[in-house]
Amino acid sequence: MTAAAPTAPTTPTVPPATSTALATRLAGVTQLFRLAWRRDRILVPASVVGLVALSVGSARATLALYPDDESAAAGLAGIFTNPSVVAMYGPLASPTADALAVFKTVMMGAFLTAVLGLVVVRRHTRTEEDEGRLELLGSGVVGRWSPLAAAVGLACLAVVAASVLSGAGLAALGMDAAGSAAFAVAWLAAGLATVGVTAVAVQLASTTRGAAGLGFGFLAAVYALRALADSADEGTLGHALGWLSPLGWAGRVEAYGANRQWVLLLGVGTLVLGVAVGLAVLERRDLGAGIIPARSGPSRAGRTLSSPLGLVTRLARGTIIGWTVGITLGGVVIGSLLGAIAGLADDAAIQDFLRLLGGDVPRVEDLFVATELRFVAVGVAAVGIALVLRLVGSERSGLGEVVLTTPASRTSWYAAHVVVPLALSAALLALFGLVIGLVGPLATPLAPTVGASVAAALSTLPAVWVVVGVAAALAGAAPRFAPVAWAVLLVSFVVGELGDTMNLPGWLVDASPFAHLSQLPGGSFEATGAVALSLLAAALIGFGWVAYQRRDVV
Repeated sequence: MTAAAPTAPTTPTVPPATSTALATRLAGVTQLFRLAWRRDRILVPASVVGLVALSVGSARATLALYPDDESAAAGLAGIFTNPSVVAMYGPLASPTADALAVFKTVMMGAFLTAVLGLVVVRRHTRTEEDEGRLELLGSGVVGRWSPLAAAVGLACLAVVAASVLSGAGLAALGMDAAGSAAFAVAWLAAGLATVGVTAVAVQLASTTRGAAGLGFGFLAAVYALRALADSADEGTLGHALGWLSPLGWAGRVEAYGANRQWVLLLGVGTLVLGVAVGLAVLERRDLGAGIIPARSGPSRAGRTLSSPLGLVTRLARGTIIGWTVGITLGGVVIGSLLGAIAGLADDAAIQDFLRLLGGDVPRVEDLFVATELRFVAVGVAAVGIALVLRLVGSERSGLGEVVLTTPASRTSWYAAHVVVPLALSAALLALFGLVIGLVGPLATPLAPTVGASVAAALSTLPAVWVVVGVAAALAGAAPRFAPVAWAVLLVSFVVGELGDTMNLPGWLVDASPFAHLSQLPGGSFEATGAVALSLLAAALIGFGWVAYQRRDVV
């Protein structure tokens, strides 16, 4: 009998390990992206619309005053080359009407676009972990990388939409097409880079507030670095340091000037690197934890933590300190600029433009302060919203439930989250007015006095409180929709501050609380408007309080 010849062993077919592992880690990413979009279906579109309206509306108003390059060069171009102005807004790309039309919005919009990307990534990663939802989702068919990938995808979509639509809107106004594309690149580079940095920050921090501290600390640092670099002479090492700042990249694009569209590669590269580092760190940490551990508190609480108000104030300490420093520096810059704007008194067109923003005030120094005060008021309102919304965050993290198991009442817990932002907004505005009143007279004797500048700053408070009241009403009645308060602020700002320059209907402009501010300094105090806004704010806060008493705590 002949033995059968041995057959060669067959090699089993093994699927590529890399593709299988990648598919596993990204399982469910499409569903998570759809969920994130569902939750932000109001916040993201409203923010994009607001940013587009800011860029296009501001450019349209400026072009109406300076329709050609000759008038632009003879008008604001000289003022905008002042070192203090450059430090705040970045360099003027060229002495042309198009470059002048986007002078403020290049840096302002790049910063706001970066903030949008930061908020979206943090909201759908670290916040989800803190509130326990990510652990619940992770028990299903969800890959380890999927939440971060979905959050980064939505953030990039928001950044790209705001940037591209703004550039398209500028081109639709008849502005140079290449410059409009470069404008979009300026926002894109800063926004995408910040998304990448935030992807790392949410892995490093152990809490939502920690991630916010790292993210906003990064933006503050790169803004300061950009300001120092832009203030330095070209060709020096100090000026070259601007290339280390994503916000510096926005200015170095020089939209409607050099049009360095290749700067977008820096933003994309930072995004890719940040996501890669974030994923690597994600693989090495536990769910709910961070690389930077949360700092342990003292073994015994101090007397200031014996009440909800003391606890909320303590938790807001970092925000209070950071904004106090920022407001002080901002007041110094604005006050020092008063000596450099005397030339505006001879330009009737720019005086008309400032009156649209700051009211019918005769003296150009007062007009400038009134205009800047309104922008600062919007920033202070944003702080108030962030602090009020911590009421919702405390419920989802479990802190609120723990506090309410003590003798602390719902009323005291709700009131603490409202009183702190109301008091802080008043203090910040008063501080801003005080600094301007002290620094301004050193730059020019025509600057408003301490009393006038403080009164002018506080006159914006009723509008700020209305927006804070909206946040309180939403947090008390419908915490699910509380983030809509951010959209309310953005729309109110664009409509109230730029509505007249954009020729919007009067009824729409009047719907914004920022459209009913007194014309100070240098004008008259509108007591009726201030009282009406204050009563509206009180009604909104009261509504939120009643609703908070009646609903279940999440």
